[in-house]
Amino acid sequence: MTLTDEGGSLPAGYPGQWEADAVLSDGGTVHIRPIRPDDSAGIQALHQRLSTDTIYFRFFTPLPRLNPRMLERFTVVDYVDRLALVAELGEDLIAVARYDRQPGTDEAEVAFVVDDAHQGRGLGSLLLEHLAVAAKENGIRRFVDDTLPGNQRMLGVFHDAGFGDERQFADGVVRVSFPIEPTDASIAASHAREHRAAAHSVQRLLAPRSIAVIGASRQPRTIGHEILTNLLSGGFGGPVYPVHPTATHVASVRAFPSVVDIPDEVDLAVIVVPAAAVSGVIDECARKRVGGLVVISAGFGETGPEGAKAERQLVEQARRQGMRMIGPNCMGVVNTGTGVRMNATFAPVRPVAGRVGFSSQSGALGIAVLDELNRLGIGVSTFVSLGNKADVSSNDLLEFWEDDPATDVVLLYLESFGNPRTFARLARQLSRRKPIVAVKSARSGAGLRLAQGRSEGGSDQAVDALFRQTGVIRVDTLEQLFDVAQVLANQPLPGGRRVAIVGNADGPAVLAADGLEGLGMVVADAIDLGANASPAQYEAALAAALADPEVDAVLTIFIPPLVIAADEVAAAMVRAAAAQPAKPMVANFLAQRGIRDELRLPGGRSIPSFTYPEAAALALARVAGYAEWRRQPSGSTPVFDDVDPQAARALVERLLPGHPDGVWLNQTDAAALLDAYGISVRSGGPGVSVTVDPTFGPLLHVGRGVCVLPITDVESTELGGADGIDDLLLRISRLTDDLPEVAVLDFSPGGVRIRLEPWHPRPELALRRLR
Repeated sequence: MTLTDEGGSLPAGYPGQWEADAVLSDGGTVHIRPIRPDDSAGIQALHQRLSTDTIYFRFFTPLPRLNPRMLERFTVVDYVDRLALVAELGEDLIAVARYDRQPGTDEAEVAFVVDDAHQGRGLGSLLLEHLAVAAKENGIRRFVDDTLPGNQRMLGVFHDAGFGDERQFADGVVRVSFPIEPTDASIAASHAREHRAAAHSVQRLLAPRSIAVIGASRQPRTIGHEILTNLLSGGFGGPVYPVHPTATHVASVRAFPSVVDIPDEVDLAVIVVPAAAVSGVIDECARKRVGGLVVISAGFGETGPEGAKAERQLVEQARRQGMRMIGPNCMGVVNTGTGVRMNATFAPVRPVAGRVGFSSQSGALGIAVLDELNRLGIGVSTFVSLGNKADVSSNDLLEFWEDDPATDVVLLYLESFGNPRTFARLARQLSRRKPIVAVKSARSGAGLRLAQGRSEGGSDQAVDALFRQTGVIRVDTLEQLFDVAQVLANQPLPGGRRVAIVGNADGPAVLAADGLEGLGMVVADAIDLGANASPAQYEAALAAALADPEVDAVLTIFIPPLVIAADEVAAAMVRAAAAQPAKPMVANFLAQRGIRDELRLPGGRSIPSFTYPEAAALALARVAGYAEWRRQPSGSTPVFDDVDPQAARALVERLLPGHPDGVWLNQTDAAALLDAYGISVRSGGPGVSVTVDPTFGPLLHVGRGVCVLPITDVESTELGGADGIDDLLLRISRLTDDLPEVAVLDFSPGGVRIRLEPWHPRPELALRRLR
């Protein structure tokens, strides 16, 4: 086979698009790529590491060594009718999956082999997913495999894939056969595997049993010194190893010249060395078999194109050695959980333990965030400063927090999404169980420029739509983020939007009422107790408001007069709230910020307290909106029996190849495309259109409403129910999901305008892979 790439190392037709990094079921990483002729030595080495049982299951006969003819057949493929994918870990090939098309058919035989040392890590399932996508791209529709009955692991991989396998037993083997077209079951199974893998990969980083601080410094007030002393003073539940090139000890702890010199296992490496030295340190971590990396070091993507290139190389280097990475250019990670107690940051404040998970893309904000959370009495379960988020992103953290029993509320400071479609799926799922509050910065042109490429150019309208559809509570400022967090972390969700105002001054009460109504809330009652209201009067009025079936929440206001002690009124509020804990209560102690000690409730929670009544009103309104979203049915995507996606695909493939820059369809072709999905040219009417956002993909516009596609039946009813066009919107959603080449779809009184543009496959639509 001729080698044709610039370096002379890749064979002709090598499909580089199938290269990918992926996470295994135990949280480790692996690199997947098509096989090459120069893999012969790696394939032979893999074969010689296999146990006799594994060889027998693969070849049905003892085979201690592969002969040259077999090696050539295995490694020289045409990438269309014959394709093999290998899994690469470091310098080793640890698994192979291949298909061979049966001549003249759309059926192919498949075969898999996994290094014994790496069996049970999900490699078979992962390779099957990737092989099926590649085969489908090459016109194959069905896989078959002859498997020995005793090979239960492989039979399990085929069954658990969700394609619907059929089995026949004859001549001592089980013939397994299944179509490879994605099904609801196969997609759900893939997402479940992805969820478990991503959660485990984050668990490795946030709950290590041992930590090395590489770049630990003996000089106080340096980052390397502060991280080490924070780990030690915070009572980390395992050994901490300082790594220093010359010092024998740092902070009275024995130091080692490199991570490979540490005599025991190292789960996590926190790297605090100059940017130019990070790559060498990662190599040493790979030799030591470190489980994961937190790279504090700056000087990468935030500095410009050269730094971004070096950053990409770091990610590739770490993943190919089986490690995931937080950072670079971050301030570290925190896990306050019992048995972990890890403060691997250089923040001067010690985080308070609690039930809130926080992710910040900005390292610079991290210290201020932790300080403010402490001041407000909002305890954290885990805190992650993502920095440049070159590898681990907020999507990975959502996977982790979904099953984390220590986390009840999730807070996000975002500059970018990385993969908005995946974010939408994960956030929608998590929001059904745990609230997510997010600040999305870089909304303006100036903000985007200052973000220095860390934020994508997606429209703010699309961000709003994405958050609304997924139940994410969007706030505009960090102050609002903390305000909403106070309520969610300490109070139950309201059953509706009706609020009673109880206070001792009419001025703040008027401000509260204006704020509530302006935010879509209803003032159910307003009780002015008078300037000299006693604690007993407060308690009685609050108890009555909480007991009122026409009230969903209570906002209480207190301006301290000279004769009434604030702490006594706070205690009265606590007694009323504790007696009727099913409804939320928030307080405004005018001009006093933070939760007073007297507002602590039994069980460790508190009555949230705000400096001004408008802030209390906004926090309540945001929480009430989230509660409404959660009470809605989750929605589903209907199955249409009268659509013909094959006809639509054929039309696109007929028209688009001759127009590399895109093409507007004439009315005949546009009508034919819509007809394949049961849509009439005139069924939409003006105001219904689809555009494509460069970051978020297709957006559906109905009047002034916008949704990120695809949508559920609940969302279609919200957008088009009043006009009776919800069925149309769902059909449009299906069309754009099947045909990502549709760049514009616009209904007008004169017909419909449709534009097709070449589509570059988005990885999240096809493969379980890291971005």
